[in-house]
Amino acid sequence: MAKKEKKCKNSKAVCRTSIGGQAVLEGVMMKGEHSMATAVRTEAGEITFETRRIKSPKEKKIFFRLPFIRGVVNLVTQLGQGMGTLMRSAEVYGDYAEPSKFEKWASKKLKIDPMKILMFFSLILGLVFAIALFVVVPNVVSTASLRTLEGDKLYPLYYSLLEGGLMLLIFIGYVVSISIMKDIRRVFMYHGAEHRTINCYEHGLELTVENVQKQSTFHSRCGTTFTFFVIFISILVFVFINWALTALGWLHYSSAINALIKVPCKLVFIPVVAGISYELLKLLAKSDCLLFRILRSPGVALQKLTTRKPLDEMAEVAIAAFKKVQEMDADPTIPEENFSIRLPVKMAKERLKFIATEADDSDIEWLLVEVTGKKRTELVDDYMLTSEQFDKAREIAEKMKDGMPLQYALGYTEFYGIRLNLNKNVLIPRPETELVAEVAINTEGIKVLDLCTGSGAIAIAVATKKEGAEVTASDISPAALDIAKNNAMLLGLKINFKEGNLYEAVKGEKFDIIVSNPPYIPSADIDTLEKKVKDFEPMLALDGGKDGLDVYRKIAADYENYLNDNGTLILELGIDESEKVKELFPGKEIEIKKDYNGIDRIMVVKK
Repeated sequence: MAKKEKKCKNSKAVCRTSIGGQAVLEGVMMKGEHSMATAVRTEAGEITFETRRIKSPKEKKIFFRLPFIRGVVNLVTQLGQGMGTLMRSAEVYGDYAEPSKFEKWASKKLKIDPMKILMFFSLILGLVFAIALFVVVPNVVSTASLRTLEGDKLYPLYYSLLEGGLMLLIFIGYVVSISIMKDIRRVFMYHGAEHRTINCYEHGLELTVENVQKQSTFHSRCGTTFTFFVIFISILVFVFINWALTALGWLHYSSAINALIKVPCKLVFIPVVAGISYELLKLLAKSDCLLFRILRSPGVALQKLTTRKPLDEMAEVAIAAFKKVQEMDADPTIPEENFSIRLPVKMAKERLKFIATEADDSDIEWLLVEVTGKKRTELVDDYMLTSEQFDKAREIAEKMKDGMPLQYALGYTEFYGIRLNLNKNVLIPRPETELVAEVAINTEGIKVLDLCTGSGAIAIAVATKKEGAEVTASDISPAALDIAKNNAMLLGLKINFKEGNLYEAVKGEKFDIIVSNPPYIPSADIDTLEKKVKDFEPMLALDGGKDGLDVYRKIAADYENYLNDNGTLILELGIDESEKVKELFPGKEIEIKKDYNGIDRIMVVKK
């Protein structure tokens, strides 16, 4: 159970809280001891939440809780969480970034979600930019500016002061320049709302918009103050580094080479600077005594650049995030929740395609039909999916990223209006096979044998649609029969399933109709099939031997012994196989039926 925050009964009291926050696009993230909550106002004006359970500092290994070490750990954690939260908040507000060509390539070749790629590279580029701007540039400028003083004993001090001053000026210039952007100004307003909400709570006031708006937009634990401490501490640490490099005689080269030596040495000490700065921030936030206020004042002054007076609706969002964290910290049974994001179908298709790179457009469309329950024609580009629908679609797409067919990823398919469970032990029934089932249903006779039944598709369709049908189904694969039996059981159908190679399973029996969709792909053609067919569907159901006719020959050799007088044999055919299969039934009455594409697909043989 999380430790409850202390309640303050009068407005002059200071009620310390460990809850801290971060402004995001059109919202605020608040982080407590055991949870974090981000509240974002949608374009429709509603507040939506994303909450996560996090590990309490007390639950982490003791090494990561050590003074100075914890500051580095916290910095790395905050960078990752902050970037993820910022990107998620952008999605909520409709900022759908188009993936770059590189992201598309990486997604297809490396099988990585483009959003993860974007987040990773955004973080890396952000760090590289920060290092270049706040470390490399001040270093190079300071080295060039103080070249004439390199022999002076106080050179390390002059150098570090100039370098630190440049870092501070660059930071101020950077913040001022980005504040020109409308979205950044609004983020700064939400930053102010975050501070005001925490200040309101720490002054023992009820968290209402009116009370929050009376508070200061400055706070002692702000990241802006932390940035000032980093610059201040870096001056002290870099004085030592510059002195040490000079004393060791490592800086007797040109200014350019000296700068190249100093930069990596200082980068090594950045964790040290971060660790010390974090401890200083924590220490000075514990009291409002005069000394601590004086030490905090430069950082507080900098907050004038990164915070602005928030609107009432912004304060409302910050309050909502704060209260949500309080609730979750107090009650560990409250479940996590995701943003209620609405994503356009067009963008959803693109993102799912980047995950399931082997899937074709129709697979993605049917996937969206599955998760939305809408007709395919209703899913126009501007139709909006909910976050729950997209998350479900993304989960299924993850299964398809290596080429797995949609039907296997879903675990079922529709056949002749009937839902059938599937796995990789059975062939996925095609629309053409529905025509085979339809012929069997409309053929005279009630005793039906389905050879090579697989998922039981044909047998189940006949048993469901053919009045009075007595259906037997056989297959050589026990695993396939397990699926077929389960499908029949779920539908409440009585089908006699038998294991065996073709007629071996039904010796001594005769039927009015024998129907089969046998393996008919020539062995040499297997490698030319689509990846999602050859790598996922059972080879036993695909490979028809050297010319694709092996199983047809076995069926033709003995079918008359298992058909009643005037019985009918119905076979599904492979492309361009009708004439060759005809030759296996010399002198027989044969009818060839075409499929939806005008291809000879079904052979009907009368005994």
